[in-house]
Amino acid sequence: MTRAIAQPHERVLDMIEVANAPLHVVLVEPEIPPNTGNVARLCAATGCALHLVEPLGFSIDDRELKRAGLDYWHALGVVMHPSLDAFLERTAERRRWFFSTHAARHYAEVSFEHGDMLVFGRETRGLPKALILAEQERALRIPMRPGTVRSINLSTAVGIATYGALAALGFPGLA
Repeated sequence: MTRAIAQPHERVLDMIEVANAPLHVVLVEPEIPPNTGNVARLCAATGCALHLVEPLGFSIDDRELKRAGLDYWHALGVVMHPSLDAFLERTAERRRWFFSTHAARHYAEVSFEHGDMLVFGRETRGLPKALILAEQERALRIPMRPGTVRSINLSTAVGIATYGALAALGFPGLA
């Protein structure tokens, strides 16, 4: 008898169920299914929790998302948040790092801790500038050559930051 693979919406968990994840990767209003699928695969491989902040630019049942990594969702926890405001309120007592090309500090300048939240904005606009201004002490960037590109692809940026933070934590639970 073969085990049925859980549908993506069946893997949506409450925050308490992913509380012990080494890191929490947060995508705010992601628009491109393959980026989210790639990030889901990264989270499955590393044990990080994935948080998706609505509205999403796709359904988590989308075929494109499945092709990009949804088949790995049985190995991770996904937490949904109905809006950015709801996410910020629900996670107010957690350490959150907001990634933006407009941040002054780069990610290697901080000391990450177990359970930190790495927050990334949508592909076309990033995080709201008002949020980055309000959270300047927690706003981080990934260094790039000036004048070449506007930003790094979302799933690439998530991979860089996640592995940088995991390295700082000693790669907990990874072989």
